[in-house]
Amino acid sequence: MIWIIGFGGAIGAAVRFLLSDFINKRWSKKLGRFPVGTWIINISGSFLLGVIANYHLSNSIEDWVWYFVGVGFCGAYTTFSTFGFETIRLIEDKKIKIAIEYILSSLVVGIASASVGFII
Repeated sequence: MIWIIGFGGAIGAAVRFLLSDFINKRWSKKLGRFPVGTWIINISGSFLLGVIANYHLSNSIEDWVWYFVGVGFCGAYTTFSTFGFETIRLIEDKKIKIAIEYILSSLVVGIASASVGFII
């Protein structure tokens, strides 16, 4: 199973990099210093993990799908370390209001997205 997790993780990391770069190039100027790319990645990943966790817990998918998508892909696609790094950079740049908005919106919307994904 470890190779399935690794393969899912490799795809998740590549998708995160490409999608985050794409989003940031199009939205950073409009939203200022708010790390929109990472935010969207983490919110969409939370939603996807909620969906796949529900299927896994209800035995609606094979275990390998859970390992590939839930553990591998979502684990590498979402990124708590980048969230932390970007928050520290905002604080260092004296963008305290944006840092607080980023932290609160990431937590609240991320948990809500995972919940909605789990419920549907």
